[in-house]
Amino acid sequence: MNKAIKCNSINLKIYVEDTDFQGVVYHANYIKFFERARSEFLALNNISQSKLRKNNLAFVIKSINIKYIAAAELGDEIVVNSVVEKKSDARMIFNQKVVNSKTGIEYVSGDVEVCFINLLTKKPQKFPDDLLLIFK
Repeated sequence: MNKAIKCNSINLKIYVEDTDFQGVVYHANYIKFFERARSEFLALNNISQSKLRKNNLAFVIKSINIKYIAAAELGDEIVVNSVVEKKSDARMIFNQKVVNSKTGIEYVSGDVEVCFINLLTKKPQKFPDDLLLIFK
């Protein structure tokens, strides 16, 4: 079985820009919240996405499976929790949840499959060694 790693959680507050005309979070914004948490995971582990791009390497989304459970609203304080599991040397899956930081109400859960590719060839590439070491 592959090692699953609990990532640092990120805390966010829901602003007007995150909501639709009804004052609830627009559904696509949860995917943005997931992305912020994944980017933080990489940054906290000294993986620079801008440096990778300069070498024609990048993380791309292969699939997203998302379940909407409840609606976060304007002013809510949320936390994005993530657990990552390495599936291969070029693929990992993030299990992510958005919950209310005060009440614990779960708003959204999802699985995001991320692959590492060479941008020129569009082919899978082995993760950077620093990232592989995290999963040891």
